[in-house]
Amino acid sequence: MLTGLKKRLLAPGLVKAFVTEFEAELRRSAANDQPPRGTAPLELASLGCQNGCMSTEDKPQSETIATLRIDLIDSDPPVWREIEVPLAMTLKQLHRAIQAAMEWEDAHLWEFTLGRERIGSSRAARLTLQDLLRPRVTKLGYTYDMGDCWEHQLTLTKPRPADPALAYPRYLAGENPAPPEDCGGIPGFYAQLEALADPNHLDHDDAKEWFGDFDPNRFDDQPIKDRLARIANRRRSVSVKRKQR
Repeated sequence: MLTGLKKRLLAPGLVKAFVTEFEAELRRSAANDQPPRGTAPLELASLGCQNGCMSTEDKPQSETIATLRIDLIDSDPPVWREIEVPLAMTLKQLHRAIQAAMEWEDAHLWEFTLGRERIGSSRAARLTLQDLLRPRVTKLGYTYDMGDCWEHQLTLTKPRPADPALAYPRYLAGENPAPPEDCGGIPGFYAQLEALADPNHLDHDDAKEWFGDFDPNRFDDQPIKDRLARIANRRRSVSVKRKQR
């Protein structure tokens, strides 16, 4: 009995019919699991409404970017930068972009904060900006050099489709040079600037030697553009290689 049943089940016609029906059932199941066309995760959909509520059907996109403003806390006059960053970027990659934008040397420890949550380098390699995105505005803290304690306010806004012709991260704007490294943080920086500006100050010669050719009144953003462009080109190169696999 079992032998006869096995022969009938393995007959070519029956096998073909069974496979055809099975594949059709899989397609029906997959179709039922698909979300309606043009929908997006609720968080991104609400953010997208700030840009005209354009659906993915209106303008197909392979990547989403946002504007990131970087403010060096307690700097006066304000030291700030604005760059465009991909939301798929990890916080560790974002750290490198901030270093480039502020012209830091990446020679010290660093961490991000989200509210009371502290995010070190290990977790930063696994978390993306998309993971932390909040409706309308997302704010993060970033501290570089636990000795000098350079604290930054990061403000992420305007999620939108990336321009396929551009590479990211990309510089937009900024004002004033960031302080030199290892100068004592914000208090030490401004104390040395006072000494530098006063030839009669006891520490004038030391400050002059320490700062070298640093000019707090001269801001050249071309080196920043170049550093960010190198990061963007490496990122694009990695993406192209992955697609070719």
